[in-house]
Amino acid sequence: MEYNKLTRQEENIILHKGTERPFTGEYTNNKQAGTYVCRRCNAALYLSKDKFDSHCGWPSFDDEIPGAVKHIPDADGRRTEIVCANCGAHLGHVFTGERFTSKNTRHCVNSISLKFIPAEDKNG
Repeated sequence: MEYNKLTRQEENIILHKGTERPFTGEYTNNKQAGTYVCRRCNAALYLSKDKFDSHCGWPSFDDEIPGAVKHIPDADGRRTEIVCANCGAHLGHVFTGERFTSKNTRHCVNSISLKFIPAEDKNG
């Protein structure tokens, strides 16, 4: 399968499970309507309606598009990594029990792992 070409910084996070510095990501404060897709393979991952401001420094979502995100326990047993179910790209981590939203879930996602498609551009 052929994937989008990544920069060295994108490879560090998406392929080697790095983390971008907090409050530096392109989508941390994005409030536009649309869909967030995987930067590596363009699979739809999150809808803007599920994004919320957690003040953690990274884009936060309390839900995912069904079947789009795979949850994998970290080797340390303390966190759960989230990856694109289509290509395995590292997205970030998911946390529960923080009570930021009624769904009680926070997907803490690196902006660099995503591309944003505004709602008005979805159909062409």
